[in-house]
Amino acid sequence: MVKNTAILTIITLCAGLFLGLVFEITKEPIAIAKETAKQQAYQEVFSAADSFIDYAGFSADEARSVLDNAGLTSDSIVEVVEATSSGEVLGHVITVTAHDGYAGDITFTIGITLDGNINGIAILTIGETPGLGMKAAEDGFTSQFGNKSAQQFVVTKTGSTSDGEIDAIGGATITTVAMVNGVNAGLEYWEHITGGISNE
Repeated sequence: MVKNTAILTIITLCAGLFLGLVFEITKEPIAIAKETAKQQAYQEVFSAADSFIDYAGFSADEARSVLDNAGLTSDSIVEVVEATSSGEVLGHVITVTAHDGYAGDITFTIGITLDGNINGIAILTIGETPGLGMKAAEDGFTSQFGNKSAQQFVVTKTGSTSDGEIDAIGGATITTVAMVNGVNAGLEYWEHITGGISNE
């Protein structure tokens, strides 16, 4: 019995050391891949920018308070950067996580110009149902937010008739609502940090 215990202990230790080694080897490449994907998403929603700088005034706690006060409790502001070109600020890229997707969290970026126009959105992570909620990552859905200046979006199942209406994905209303609420959360926080269009 002592022998078997010793063998199991050695196997467990070896497995632990191997997993630790694999983690250390893959940690940096994974971090680089995530950063590259993030920069690509930034560029996708702000193609006119040549650099992206962390917004100095961002506070996760403050953002949480802003969203809670607006009733957007299922969303979080993850990160905010300024999109710049030759040192001139063109607008902001806000990264949002919607926690109420059908299959869990959906994280995406929103590009918003200084005059409140949404350039578009780009998905960073999503794990919705293939063929249904995963359509939220396709251009047919994300393009609905492009070049819009609505202060708030709503979901429609009868066909959009204004900039503020977003067509629901067939069979994936929960995902659609999560995405729309997430965009509204980004707009709410953008209004908070800039004072809105009226102050531009």
